[in-house]
Amino acid sequence: MWLVIAVLVLAIGFVAFLEIRGIPSYPTTTLSLKIESTPEKVANGEKIAAMLCNGCHLSTQTNKVTGRLMLDLPKEFGTIHSFNITQDKEYGIGKYSDAELVYLLRTGIKRDGSFNPVMPKFAKLSDYDIESIVSYLHSDRPEVQANNTPNVECDYSLLSKFLCLVAFKPSEYPDKPIANPDTTNLLAYGKYLCVDLYACYACHSADFKTLDYVNPEKSGGFFGGGNHLLDLEGRLVLSANITPDEETGIGNWSLERFDRALRSGLVQDGPALRYPMMPHARLSDLEVKAIYSYLKTVPKLKNKVERHLES
Repeated sequence: MWLVIAVLVLAIGFVAFLEIRGIPSYPTTTLSLKIESTPEKVANGEKIAAMLCNGCHLSTQTNKVTGRLMLDLPKEFGTIHSFNITQDKEYGIGKYSDAELVYLLRTGIKRDGSFNPVMPKFAKLSDYDIESIVSYLHSDRPEVQANNTPNVECDYSLLSKFLCLVAFKPSEYPDKPIANPDTTNLLAYGKYLCVDLYACYACHSADFKTLDYVNPEKSGGFFGGGNHLLDLEGRLVLSANITPDEETGIGNWSLERFDRALRSGLVQDGPALRYPMMPHARLSDLEVKAIYSYLKTVPKLKNKVERHLES
């Protein structure tokens, strides 16, 4: 009986520790960095944001990246709101220097040391792509102009707080420059797009809780699908298996069939793709070919995923 009481006390103590600790903060690092913005970088950053950042931060109420309630995240992580990333100096990123934004994008650590556990970390993104995102955020594009919509604090669940102990941690800041990928090497370029830039594996692996952001290939069910996502009405959507398994993945898909699904959302002999998977119309022919080529090389996983909505 005393053993049971001791275990119970320890469990209660651990839960209390997680609640009190909450989402941890981390030391910040002062970088010596100033980005030279160019029209080419702004255009590249706008494209990346349209396919990546805007899905979380763009508000239909303001038509700016003022943040929103993340209805598509699993409820087990809590009630999560994305933040205002307009140029507003009080609620947005108006006070962030180039270096502070780069550090946030690469590590997930804000200028005050607070940590965002659910935001993707871009530790392996090329310097040019990182500089492009920052150039875009500091540009004259209408959606990033200052808007004083206040942020809504996230109500993280106990599970999220626990995962911050074991999995959801800042990424290491790169210790050397990162060059652009070699676009003539389709496999390397495709891996860069799928893993480092757009992080397709995060949704298309088995579960957010078993993702390995440091070594993505070690994530549970890497690209095998079945991850529980939500549409904007809170209905369950299972991510697709996009490994080259012939029976349950895309092993038998031609490049043309893959292209149609990825850029138009149209799936052969099935319903069209639906939120949170949106058509990526801005991908170039080369990018689609590279993504397709890389996915054909990932380990096959036999995992049949039913393509239907559940309440």
